[in-house]
Amino acid sequence: MTTLQEIMSPKSIAIVGASDNKARIGGRPLAHMIEQKFSGGIFPINPNRDSVQGIKAYSSLLDVKEDLDFILVAVPSQIVVSVLEQAVEKKAKTALIFSSGFSEIGGQGQIYQNQIKKISKDSGLRVIGPNCLGLFNSATNFYPTFTSTIDRATPKPGGISIASQSGAYGSHIYMVAHQRGLGIRYWMTTGNEVDLSVGETIQLMAEDPDVHSIMAYAESVKDGEQFTKALDTARSEKKPVIFMKVGRSEVGAAAANSHTASLAGEDVIYDEVLKAHGAYRVRSTEEMLDVAYATKPRIFPAGKNLGIVTISGGGGVLMADAASDEGLIVGPMPEDAQDELKQLVPFASPMNPVDVTAQFFNDLSLIPKFTDLMLSKGGYDALIGFWTSVAGSPVLSKPLLSSLKQAMKGYEDKLFINCMVAPEEYVKMYEKEGFPCIEDPTRAIIAMSALMFFGEKFNLNEAKQDFKKNDYVIKIPEKKLNEIDCSEILRAANLPVVKSLQIKNLDDLSSLFKNDDTKYVMKILSSDIQHKTEVGGVILEIKNIDQAREAFKKIHKNVNEKAPKAIIDGVMISPMIKGGIECILGAKIDPVFGPIVMFGLGGIYTEVMKDISFAEAPVSSEKAEKMILSLKSKDVFFGTRGQPSVDIKSLITAIVNLSNLIAANFDRIDQVEMNPILVSENSVCLLYTSPSPRDRTRARMPSS
Repeated sequence: MTTLQEIMSPKSIAIVGASDNKARIGGRPLAHMIEQKFSGGIFPINPNRDSVQGIKAYSSLLDVKEDLDFILVAVPSQIVVSVLEQAVEKKAKTALIFSSGFSEIGGQGQIYQNQIKKISKDSGLRVIGPNCLGLFNSATNFYPTFTSTIDRATPKPGGISIASQSGAYGSHIYMVAHQRGLGIRYWMTTGNEVDLSVGETIQLMAEDPDVHSIMAYAESVKDGEQFTKALDTARSEKKPVIFMKVGRSEVGAAAANSHTASLAGEDVIYDEVLKAHGAYRVRSTEEMLDVAYATKPRIFPAGKNLGIVTISGGGGVLMADAASDEGLIVGPMPEDAQDELKQLVPFASPMNPVDVTAQFFNDLSLIPKFTDLMLSKGGYDALIGFWTSVAGSPVLSKPLLSSLKQAMKGYEDKLFINCMVAPEEYVKMYEKEGFPCIEDPTRAIIAMSALMFFGEKFNLNEAKQDFKKNDYVIKIPEKKLNEIDCSEILRAANLPVVKSLQIKNLDDLSSLFKNDDTKYVMKILSSDIQHKTEVGGVILEIKNIDQAREAFKKIHKNVNEKAPKAIIDGVMISPMIKGGIECILGAKIDPVFGPIVMFGLGGIYTEVMKDISFAEAPVSSEKAEKMILSLKSKDVFFGTRGQPSVDIKSLITAIVNLSNLIAANFDRIDQVEMNPILVSENSVCLLYTSPSPRDRTRARMPSS
């Protein structure tokens, strides 16, 4: 199995297309490694020169007698395949391809890329790229990259590493990280990912003992299973993955007919998968850098209870607001602790945020006293101190640091972030003592929220679900399915679908109606018609046999006029039930991550509110409950303003059962949508409730 060391620490490198010009793509990596004194063997390959940048050159890889570990390829795309064939003959371990002109241009480029993929698969040669900017290992001065950032900012070894699909943006992340003072050990760009992907790169970094935090950037993921495995590995190793996912997929024509497909767009699925597997998604480079920087002390608070100590009441309020936005708890100090704080400074605000006021200038000993009370009695998981420019004062900076060090004795496992504006030398002084410093208070709160997220995920002991697929496989008819067929499949999966009858002629209606108050809905039964209300194929509030017969005739007349080519299987008739909360319950097969289940507000609120939660299927009962609790509208399910709580147990069971259905039958079911399902105090069921602008109740499955 490949390790990061095998890729990043080779004993030798051959540069195919090596240039004597240090500014050219084929010249930059050679110049980098000469200047940085790479200790391994360097073999320039250039048939037109005897030497390149003062090093003996060779006509081809096969002319090199020594063993070659790493092959760097910087030649036109049409030559790359032959170079890789030579690399295989030389028994090289890794090939990195700068060259472009492959799948990104299609046509012949795609053919070349397919050939590269086959060579890699058949030989075991690990391929990075093509169309990538390269990589580096700052600890060994290994620089097979043509990024210009190395000229301006020589990397400093550290515990943070970067994995990026994009070469240019990966360079940008490295440059701003360097300017922030972060030590970057490994940096890898993956380009077209014919073999090595961002996912596997994260896996390799998670397994490497010299890496403690990982920054990653991607536009898409090709292998969802490999990707989630990598995130799980990082989580189990307690290594934060700080992930920037950009780009949104276009919703295809098929999705236009389905809430499930359109709502379960690519981005929200990535959001859920990253969160579920312990990676923290950032929305900006600044946020990525703040979070990566804050991981340096390697302290990840297990809870979300935040203590704030400040010399500014206004700054404290600002941070409390930001903490609320992030879902953190700024809990008050206990009454006895507040009394003690009041005794120290009668005019201080002892609640939380704890305001030490300007008295701080006269008595720096207040800092350790206040901090000790917050940690010993407040029970806070972490602290943020707001010192503004005071910490930058030549007179107060060192005494403040001394007070903070005294305050944290015995609490070395607690994270304390400082908000301060100070010269770099003072900031480094604080950092050296284990106090991260972030100027902006809102950014400090967001960084703290990220570390608390990691703390929660690192301490989560989720039992692996024992899913026995064969227990949930459903027999699906070998034909094009109508809604009766679909509803029977759902019922077989123990989903709460109201029993419907298929009516092919008027005589079949006679035995249905009895002397009771039941009302029925009738709709056309045809797998050729998606939106049945648009063709006059749905009639509600049917009370008796006479109305049923009239509805039967009217529906057929409407459909014959508006959809004359549709194949009709009769009509479907079901009892109407009113009352409860309209919800949507659906599932689909995501092309990257596989079976996904979704739940949220349904009916007319589905597209308007878009209050939907998603999860990889199958889900446990605990996960299903978390899906409900993650909704903005969660309170309506648990009773609000005097309303009773809904049947949560049955709702959880329905979510679990649908997730089992899609997970066990993913190869035969494309998607399922149940909208609306009615969730009430006593039941959960899929049914018709009231007139709608379009047919909202369907379970879609492809015909065999």
